[in-house]
Amino acid sequence: MWVSVDLCVVPLGVGVSLAPYVAACQAEIKKAGLDHELGPNGTAIEGEWDEVFACIQACHAAVHDRGAPRVYTTLKVNTRTDRRQSFREKVASVHDVSDNA
Repeated sequence: MWVSVDLCVVPLGVGVSLAPYVAACQAEIKKAGLDHELGPNGTAIEGEWDEVFACIQACHAAVHDRGAPRVYTTLKVNTRTDRRQSFREKVASVHDVSDNA
């Protein structure tokens, strides 16, 4: 099943700067070869369900490996049965509507 997720991985007990931990997660996403886009408060990822969720698990492991004793994650999951719609298409459709409003 094709899935689009919005992933926000937050390491706890590591101080204020989270960039090294986010970068570790981004490296796992790149290694998985999934289409993704980093945002200011999370990352959009899409692909086959099992690949995406294996990637999320790898992100958790990478963040723990960098020394985070605890990881708190928020995850939004979107699937469709009528067609495959990328997260970029969803954003573009909102821009199209707002540009024509």
